[in-house]
Amino acid sequence: MNRWVALCAADDVEPGSIWQGRLANGHKLAIYNVGGTVYVTDDACTHGEASLSEDGTLDGPIVECGFHNGRFDVRTGKPCAMPCTEPLRCWPVRIIDGNVCVNDASA
Repeated sequence: MNRWVALCAADDVEPGSIWQGRLANGHKLAIYNVGGTVYVTDDACTHGEASLSEDGTLDGPIVECGFHNGRFDVRTGKPCAMPCTEPLRCWPVRIIDGNVCVNDASA
């Protein structure tokens, strides 16, 4: 079943910023605005469990974890700098009625 859940207002996520969202079950997500396009990944770095929304920095489509400086491409979740080797989970995103929404059917 496709169930789209609002995380925040799209206008709240300014270009170049990272926001944190949560699903109803408490699962944390990182919300990125890359040049006007919104992407959502799991919030926890796959290397050290650091929060990307709280400790990460965004440079174009690349988020850098503040824990060990590993990097991921938020468009694909692929790691692009050591020590990160496992990809981030990416979530399908839609802007619905001005809100950033993800499909939580597979949460």
